[in-house]
Amino acid sequence: MSSPEVWRWIWLVATAVFAGGEMLVAGSFFLAPFAVGAAMATVLAMLGLDLWLEWAAFVGFSASAFVSMRPLARRLDRETPQLGIGSKRLVGQTATVLEPIPEDHRLGLVQVDREEWRAQSADGQPIAAGTRVMVLEVQGTRVVVASLDP
Repeated sequence: MSSPEVWRWIWLVATAVFAGGEMLVAGSFFLAPFAVGAAMATVLAMLGLDLWLEWAAFVGFSASAFVSMRPLARRLDRETPQLGIGSKRLVGQTATVLEPIPEDHRLGLVQVDREEWRAQSADGQPIAAGTRVMVLEVQGTRVVVASLDP
């Protein structure tokens, strides 16, 4: 298996697998450095250099690409909004009260985007219909809201 012709194909396939995996798997540049290293090893294999040089290039270029891509990956992760999943995506959204929310944590009705949710007041105070509110949390099938209008 130390045939130069075989290693040309191994490095080429490794490059394609790492690059394809980077595009298919969610994440921030985890497989891309290995694709860079494998691409450099492919070039060296095509030039007919020794296998140990190909491996050294793979390890060296992969490590340096990994180190150089980390700051970009961190910045992209930091700038990506962390949206909630499922009903948790409602937290922080504004809503309009459709049916008044009575006092003492009884339920009224609010509309968040196009969805209607049973709602209770966070502080137990009544909230009139038409008032703009913010969703503070989701408790099962109801939301806890606070008034945005003075």
